[in-house]
Amino acid sequence: MTPRPPSEDSPKKTGANAKKPAAADKTAAGKQAAAARKTAGKKAAATAKRSAEERASVKKAAKTPKAAGKKTGPKRDAVTGPGATQPTTTEPDVTQPTSTEPDVTDPAVIGTGVTGVGITEPDVTVTGTGVTEPGLTGAGVTEPDAAEVGVAQTPAAATAGSGAGLSPLPADPPEAPGFVGVESGDRERLLGGTHHDPHGVLGAHPVPGGVAFRTLRPYALKVALVTDDLRAELDDDGDGFFSGLLPLREVPESYRLVVTYEGSALETEDAYRFLPAIGEFDLHLLGEGRHEQLWKALGAEPMVHQGVRGTRFTVWAPNARGVRVAGSFNYWDATGYPMRSLGSTGVWELFVPAVGEGELYKFEITRPDGSKTLRADPMARRTEIPPNTSSIIDASHHEWQDEAWLSARALRPAHEAPFSVYEIHLASWRPGLTYRQLAEQLPAYVADLGFTHVELMPVAEHPFGGSWGYQVTGFYAPTARMGTPDDFKYLVDALHRAGIGVLMDWVPAHFPRDDWALAEFDGRPLYEHEDPLRAAHPDWGTLEFDYGRREVRNFLVANAVYWCEEFHIDGLRVDAVASMLYLDYSREAGQWTPNEHGGRENLDAVAFLQEMNATVYRRNPGVVTIAEESTAWDGVTRATHHIGPGGFGGLGFGLKWNMGWMHDSLDYVQHDPIHRSFHHNEMTFSMVYAYSENYVLPISHDEVVHGKRSLVSKMPGDWWQQRATDRAYLGFMWAHPGKQLLFMGQEFAQGAEWSEAHGPDWWLLDPAYGAEPDHRGVRDLVRDLNTVYRHEAALWERDTEPSGFAWVAGDAAEDNVFAFLRYDADGSPLLAVSHFSPVVRHEYRLGVPDDVPAWHEVLNTDLARYGGSDVGNPDPVKPEPQPTHGRPASIRLTLPPLATIWLRPA
Repeated sequence: MTPRPPSEDSPKKTGANAKKPAAADKTAAGKQAAAARKTAGKKAAATAKRSAEERASVKKAAKTPKAAGKKTGPKRDAVTGPGATQPTTTEPDVTQPTSTEPDVTDPAVIGTGVTGVGITEPDVTVTGTGVTEPGLTGAGVTEPDAAEVGVAQTPAAATAGSGAGLSPLPADPPEAPGFVGVESGDRERLLGGTHHDPHGVLGAHPVPGGVAFRTLRPYALKVALVTDDLRAELDDDGDGFFSGLLPLREVPESYRLVVTYEGSALETEDAYRFLPAIGEFDLHLLGEGRHEQLWKALGAEPMVHQGVRGTRFTVWAPNARGVRVAGSFNYWDATGYPMRSLGSTGVWELFVPAVGEGELYKFEITRPDGSKTLRADPMARRTEIPPNTSSIIDASHHEWQDEAWLSARALRPAHEAPFSVYEIHLASWRPGLTYRQLAEQLPAYVADLGFTHVELMPVAEHPFGGSWGYQVTGFYAPTARMGTPDDFKYLVDALHRAGIGVLMDWVPAHFPRDDWALAEFDGRPLYEHEDPLRAAHPDWGTLEFDYGRREVRNFLVANAVYWCEEFHIDGLRVDAVASMLYLDYSREAGQWTPNEHGGRENLDAVAFLQEMNATVYRRNPGVVTIAEESTAWDGVTRATHHIGPGGFGGLGFGLKWNMGWMHDSLDYVQHDPIHRSFHHNEMTFSMVYAYSENYVLPISHDEVVHGKRSLVSKMPGDWWQQRATDRAYLGFMWAHPGKQLLFMGQEFAQGAEWSEAHGPDWWLLDPAYGAEPDHRGVRDLVRDLNTVYRHEAALWERDTEPSGFAWVAGDAAEDNVFAFLRYDADGSPLLAVSHFSPVVRHEYRLGVPDDVPAWHEVLNTDLARYGGSDVGNPDPVKPEPQPTHGRPASIRLTLPPLATIWLRPA
């Protein structure tokens, strides 16, 4: 009967758990092989003395009619079964390595078919026919003596057709057949999943007497070898091994296997006849930790290799004793799919023919202690929908239409451009929508509100939705919850075509401990630091990356490049930078080890961040990196080659979140107005350090969860005062030096905290809801803030220059008033006044430049259409020659209650 395919959870007892074969000399096959070796020694001299006529006669007898060589198995590619899954879509051709198989008589072509990757080149062996051919070598394979291996008249030899270039050797076979199957040591390691060079054993290999063919096909009843002119049945050696010796002068350029199971048969390519499908230059870059497009070298890559369509699997697992591929294409039984180790790089590789897009897979890794673990691919570009954890073979077919956007984004650096950001958790913005459905709604909504960018909370695959994406297991795969990688590209493309940049939260600080992911990936600490004090993150129960290991640093640097190049991401907001920079982050004395200089700085993390930023900026003009960094680390946004006072070069970020401004300003507005005068400095202190870095002012998701309340709910007073203070605060924020970021739901004054389970309370904007105008009014204000902001260069053009800002009234604590001027590159000013008292102040005098003939109110957060009291300055305000606040002229304004107004020269 056909063996039942084992499931992933209940693997069939094969490999290390299978019954081991008896020693060769204790079995019937072993005795037969010993007899053959004795006979071969006696026959060798006689064979060499035969006359030319006898040799010609033997050669003629060995040939069979051409008709006998015709295929009798099923039609090629017309059957299915284990290992026969056909690709469903067209994969790209590759040009390296070439599809031409080298001459097998070349001594350099050995074992795996390539030299220079840790494989020893064998000595050439002289066979009994006088033809020089390479001997059989490879890790764990003993090269047979020419005198010990005869040319056996096996069933394979008996049915061999002549074929072009496949001439039988002119030698009389010995009386007893020789054994050309897999030796006991190799057999045990192949079944146990600990063989590092399966291609040196399996596949086709020149041996004295012809070409030996070996294959491992668990559950098969029989296996036949076929070419265009040849068919030969292989011997069943037990445990799924089949072998045969054909009296050929050279290995066929191509051949196939017809594998018969109970009730079915399939014709397939032999995975072990192929050269490595990864180039030596790729391996060199991997070894150096400098492969900037790592995703093109590691992972599962559908391709055409040596003229055959299939998938190349590669994985970095330097501590593994062996690696095999398990997947839906082999019923999750990895026994027949061992990978080869490519030298000292720690990379394992296998090209599997006829396996293509959509197939699930994992790597079965034998750890140093002999135990096994089934792991998702760290480089997987697509995954199953959680809670399932398999990787999926994928190739992109998306055709980008955002060329105009990409060419224009590099014209002006982010810190000198309008930059207001709408932060989104994609899975809950409109719960249940796919990436493509989001593409129909999100760009229009964001464009209507006037934001220049969206920032997506982590998109990379993560197993637990409650982590919001900040505990990543699939660093190279967009989460499958909303669609495929091409679907996510479609969303990015739609946002670009709507004129909206796309930023993405990126999490290189830590990763979770899931036993199917990165933690102790190959049985030992690999991606995490080997020192437990530096591996375990003290706050989140996760593991920290080992930034000092070049391959790990390469994994992360290439990942940053990957999102920018493959998904056209315009910027990366790097999460939890402070936790990376300090060895003592959240650790008590005795729980951390100082660096080589005795300091607390994580020098490896500093070097990693510098390399990441330098690489991203060099390769992707117009992209910006943003640090979520909550300390006073010097030079976060300074160039990496500029050394600061602390002796470190800059980290190289383009922007940094201003966490100090966020905490101070929110603390101020949460006080009752009568107490705000005692906290006035909390709103002004930010200007002391405003130009030490290039800042973003963030009101992010972190400020509206876990009992912190939503933005409007932080404000004191009744519902009217809460909304008025909220609007005044947003006006102050948009006028303050720095870029703006607002989390979804806060644009319409959502009263409840955000929950990833249901997202924003969109029902507040339903016209049937009685308080809908209150919420719509705040949203209308956000739209107008962005509109005026874009058109007033004074609000963004000199954000990082002290000359772009000047206080008018920074000390009006008793009035709860903050007034300042902003200047564009030409010196044209904009006057911003924020008033955080619930009273109207008439004839409020402020000093202004004397070269402006009149001021016109361009924004007032107290307008009736925003839900305010409609107090303001509708007419142009002319300066008077009365010095105030150290200026030669002044104007008298009406300040609305709990409001911000902006005025510009009329």
